[in-house]
Amino acid sequence: MKRNYKVLILVVALAAVLWSFIPFKKSADPDPEKEAFLMGVLNFVLTNAHYKPADINDAFSEKVYTNYLKVIDGNKRYLLQSDVDGLNKYKTLIDEEFKEQRINFFNESYPMLQTRIQEAKAYYKEILAKPIDFTVKESIDTDYEKQPWAKNKEELKERWRKQLKLNVLSGIEDKLKLQEKDSIGKEPKKDFAELEKESREITLKSLNEFFEFFEEISREEWLSVYINTLLEQFDPHTNYLAPDDKQKFDESMAGSMEGIGAQLRKKDQNTEITEVIPGGPAMKQGELENGDIILKVAQGDEQPVDIAGMRLEKVVKMIKGKKGTTVKLTVKKADGNVKVIAIVRDKFEIEETFAKSSVIDTPEGKFGIIHLPKFYISFENRDGRDAFKDVAKEVEYLKEQKVEGIIVDLRNNGGGSLQTVVDMVGLFIPQGPVVQVKAKSGESDVLYDRDNKTQWTGPLVVLVNNYSASASEIFAAAIQDYNRGLILGSKHSFGKGTVQNLLDLNRFGNKKIGDLGAMKFTSQKFYRVNGGSTQLKGVESDLVLPDRFLYVDTGERDNENAMEWDKIAKAKYNVFDYNFAPVKDKSKKRVAANAQFKLIDESAKWVKSQQDDNTFPLEYNEYLAKSKQLEEQSKRFNVLKDYKNSLAFTSLPHDEALIKNDTVLQNKRKRWFKSLNNDVYVEEAVNVLQDIKASKFKIGSTTNLVK
Repeated sequence: MKRNYKVLILVVALAAVLWSFIPFKKSADPDPEKEAFLMGVLNFVLTNAHYKPADINDAFSEKVYTNYLKVIDGNKRYLLQSDVDGLNKYKTLIDEEFKEQRINFFNESYPMLQTRIQEAKAYYKEILAKPIDFTVKESIDTDYEKQPWAKNKEELKERWRKQLKLNVLSGIEDKLKLQEKDSIGKEPKKDFAELEKESREITLKSLNEFFEFFEEISREEWLSVYINTLLEQFDPHTNYLAPDDKQKFDESMAGSMEGIGAQLRKKDQNTEITEVIPGGPAMKQGELENGDIILKVAQGDEQPVDIAGMRLEKVVKMIKGKKGTTVKLTVKKADGNVKVIAIVRDKFEIEETFAKSSVIDTPEGKFGIIHLPKFYISFENRDGRDAFKDVAKEVEYLKEQKVEGIIVDLRNNGGGSLQTVVDMVGLFIPQGPVVQVKAKSGESDVLYDRDNKTQWTGPLVVLVNNYSASASEIFAAAIQDYNRGLILGSKHSFGKGTVQNLLDLNRFGNKKIGDLGAMKFTSQKFYRVNGGSTQLKGVESDLVLPDRFLYVDTGERDNENAMEWDKIAKAKYNVFDYNFAPVKDKSKKRVAANAQFKLIDESAKWVKSQQDDNTFPLEYNEYLAKSKQLEEQSKRFNVLKDYKNSLAFTSLPHDEALIKNDTVLQNKRKRWFKSLNNDVYVEEAVNVLQDIKASKFKIGSTTNLVK
């Protein structure tokens, strides 16, 4: 991420002004001084540093009001019309509250919601306590957004009744299907009454667990939700990170964290170990195993805390901790034995974050694929792993295997560090501009790859989809603008053409105020070297491959507060003099004739046709008839998941050495290869590489470049 130092200096220089107008009022609310100060800091930073600050006026206020109600009760299952009428006075006051560091709207809506949540518990428990009559001819409309708020509790309870009836019906249908599959008849067939009772019990259990989680959401967490509703009116990527969220963000970007190195899940009222992470402290200690149930957690020599029924996030927070400290877990083993395991916390890497590669063997030769989940970097440790350095290594490993073309897989890659992607583009082009960045002032800057070395000069394909965003789009756009390779995949990428700064808000506070967390705010927009923005439009693929979103426009354009598309002057750069037209023509003909792609296209059209069907019958026979009809319509698409290409994927020698004695890594690699073998998009990417190779593609000298 490129730091906008001018913005940060301005913010820091003016921060002291905040102290002159923060109202430190006493109230019954927790930490009112801190909350007021936080609102003042957020408003100040956004007004002075955001790329395009929103007008904080009545229109702004109405959007926040409407969107917050959607967030806290989007299904209109808790609040009544009278509640909304009571809150309506804030509809045009939230802008003034934000400017004056007040949160009266939140303070009034929060206890109201908590009361209604408790009432809803009584509704579902009463409804599910007795058999449901499925002979009544009625239906439910699940387009909740278009429905009015319930006029009274009776109407609200009726909504719950219909929704629960739908849930139980769905459960009965699932159980009937399981009985039909039991052709051997090992289990006796259950009658309708038994199936209905079991389905009600399962629905009740699920709702009890959901409401337990719901009730454990703290007031501070709800306040974060409200604050983010405010901030998102500036743009979709400006948001507030509470202290815990800031830590998660840093860990996500760095691909590492401090703790014991284990993944947990909630299993009934217990917390279960689902994976001991390879190379982590727990694996090195050697006693913790998959399937262990954690009963108690102790910090060092302190008394252990019983965690039965505790929210998973809270358990995770108790187990994580600073490097060098000790946590003691009381666990129940699979054989029933109870054991106390002491583990010294340490820093460990999250392997799924990092780049990985594979050799693809075909009759026409060897090719390589590099999978990059995100453009990661450690902002705290510049010597740590980052996407650029790791991808550079993977390219070298693939070159050692004498591959003749490389696929860079950026599907579902949501972005990351701006400088990292600039460096990574440099692996595939000679020296030159990669992306242009425009600041709030209107000044634009060009970010260059200044290393004249080109690490990979052979055929190149970049795979993208609707969820390839931000830094992924910078990479794809640069490869496309330089005519360096071909972009394959969805009609267009996500369409996020903005740059965010992460600002630690504690620079404005002091020990009295406490930890304020951080905020991510949009400070710049980036542009392709050809002058166009990726904002809203994304990067359009050179070769569009049918996918399930082909007829459904998804991405940045779905966000009502997204910034507009625009363009600036073109940068000075050279384009590779290579004609990809014959390769594109071959691919288009191949895709048009491919039965798998034809079926995917049909599936996408069917998904589009089902978007507006929100009404479901609640009479048993009518429900089953409609369900069967939909199942029959979709059945022809079931074969899509069974597709298998003829490609052979193998790990590189350095990976083989790592996974040789590590069964967890072995299984992860097997799962990846299996997914690649089921992937028609990778198969077509290999076909395209073969066509580029056959056309004698070669770069390496400036004679191959044109202005």
